[in-house]
Amino acid sequence: MDHNKVLIGIINVSDRASQGIYEDLPGKAILETLKEYLVTEFQPVYEVIPDEQDQIEESLIKMCDAGCCLIVTSGGTGPSPRDVTTEATESVCHKILPGFGELMRQESLKYVPTAILSRQTAGIRDQTLIINLPGKPKSIRECLDAVFPAVPYCIDLIEGPYLETNESVMKVFRPKTT
Repeated sequence: MDHNKVLIGIINVSDRASQGIYEDLPGKAILETLKEYLVTEFQPVYEVIPDEQDQIEESLIKMCDAGCCLIVTSGGTGPSPRDVTTEATESVCHKILPGFGELMRQESLKYVPTAILSRQTAGIRDQTLIINLPGKPKSIRECLDAVFPAVPYCIDLIEGPYLETNESVMKVFRPKTT
């Protein structure tokens, strides 16, 4: 692996996609969205795994240890018994950033009243920002559009790589330094 390359983890948590029953549309939606946002070249570290908390935790830790500055998950954030992505994320993170989930739910509520059932969150493990997104590609884009303006600065604050975006697609906020 090229250590100068920015690594971004993408994990689709889905029993059916991991078994090949469903096509992995959420993971592809995340990757396509990030490619639109970022002008910084990055190498995706990509997995499709079942809704098993130990496997999710293992994948998150492995990607953090490999040097991913950002990991974006899809799926497993609802209220059903198999939805354990949130628990896995909270288990491996040293700091939880509840504002991400709050903003994503607020954004999703513009489209569906069931957004209040979503438990997506974000947190930090070492020098990695982990963001949990819902599993539907349309919701993934809506949520990423809402929270991504803060992502590069968050990664700056945890001493990760400097991410540049295509300003015509995604304007990010970084405080001006004097």
